[in-house]
Amino acid sequence: MPPSIELRTRQSLALTPRLQQSVRLLQLSSLEFQQELRTALDTNPFLEYDASQTEDAALSAENTGEATEAINAPMSAGAEVVAEAPVSRDSVDASSQDEPAGDYGNDYASDYGGDSFDRGSSRHNGDSEGSDPAEWARSQPSLHEQLHDALRLYPLNARDREVARLIIESLDDDGYLRQDLADLADVFDVEPALSGHELLVALRLVQSLDRPGLGARSLSECLKLQLDCMDSDTPGRDVAIQVVEHHLERLARREQAELQKQIGCSADELRIACALVRKLNPKPGHYYGSAEDNYVVPDVIVRQVRNKWVVTINPAVMPRARIHRKYAELFAQSAGASRSPLAQQLQEARWLIRNAQQRFDTIQRVAECIVAHQRAFFQYGEIALKPLVLRDVADELGLHESTISRATGNKYMATPRGIFEFKHFFPRELGTESGGTCSAAAVRALLKEMIAAENTRDPLSDVTLARMLADQGVLVARRTVAKYRHLMKVPPAELRRQI
Repeated sequence: MPPSIELRTRQSLALTPRLQQSVRLLQLSSLEFQQELRTALDTNPFLEYDASQTEDAALSAENTGEATEAINAPMSAGAEVVAEAPVSRDSVDASSQDEPAGDYGNDYASDYGGDSFDRGSSRHNGDSEGSDPAEWARSQPSLHEQLHDALRLYPLNARDREVARLIIESLDDDGYLRQDLADLADVFDVEPALSGHELLVALRLVQSLDRPGLGARSLSECLKLQLDCMDSDTPGRDVAIQVVEHHLERLARREQAELQKQIGCSADELRIACALVRKLNPKPGHYYGSAEDNYVVPDVIVRQVRNKWVVTINPAVMPRARIHRKYAELFAQSAGASRSPLAQQLQEARWLIRNAQQRFDTIQRVAECIVAHQRAFFQYGEIALKPLVLRDVADELGLHESTISRATGNKYMATPRGIFEFKHFFPRELGTESGGTCSAAAVRALLKEMIAAENTRDPLSDVTLARMLADQGVLVARRTVAKYRHLMKVPPAELRRQI
């Protein structure tokens, strides 16, 4: 067939740039959102830090302190859910038409007089010029750095020092020496060649540099080094040394009678020795260079005020930024402003301010809905969590389920019972014997109570726990109990047994 030109009409759904930015901002965590806004402040000339609201920032800090006191206050039943100082939900319309790039008339002041957000700190923080904030950061030395620093205190010749450094660099993250000493001798090319005695002396030196147990070649040696550093009159030390040297496998299998027979000690002496072994650190290298505690900054704060649950946006996650009024007015007065490349940047600045407001508005609405559904949790704890799915919240708020998923991802809520991720309030639904439903979180809470009240000499097995749940009307399989127990980091019954 010869080529031809044909016209067709087709409908398709496309996201505008403003809507794409709104969706992207909503799914960011509080830290990622602050970084996103900081980048925009540094690259967009029409955005500026709102340094004039220092008093408002101090007031927000006082309010945060009051919120903390309210979080720690006792709770009472029958509290209602309200929103304190909610953000206007009608001020932003996600489906509104994008404004033309050149529409910067006299109504600019009314449009953006109140579009500002608090930021915790201004650009000028009083530091001297040229100072590097990284110099003030505290970093914990790694295992190898700590041992190298300790080695410098010993008066050694060049050969012995290099051998000790070789052994230090051969240690793994657990603090063990996994390589054979003969293999290390082949790696270190010196004249004369290293002897096994030199390597062994250097290894003993490394083992004495810092925490006991470092430089061990096996778990047995690691535990014995720690026991050797204890006082000779420590109760159970001698028996514990025999256990870690020759009977670790029997200890792991809890063969108490066989251990007592092989060592020739009493049951009380063996019990004290086993308790002493359990206090030892099998991986002493993890003490060094451990990751710093990552503190979660909650997006919303839930507190009880006059028997009502109040949901507020955390002031600490609301940066201070606003449209640079002077630049916008000068740009609007310039000739050919609508054709200038700066017109797109001004439009992006306006979108960013409005989308940021819509982000906090959506998060607060979702948080209010969660608190309303899970009100019993704030009164009675985990055992009162109800089954909840994203679709229920989406239908109630009139939003799409994907929007709720973005609003709950990487978002945290500070409650009187601690800080929880939004996803924590969406437990899976399980059936009961009476035909009702309960949440998986409530089942885990029941399991935790049962295990806490068990007899440590005869702990409850997974089958027994499943039977006890069935007696309370909750029907779960044994493998489900094992999965929940694993999620709670609770060992099996054999490892929970104490003599």
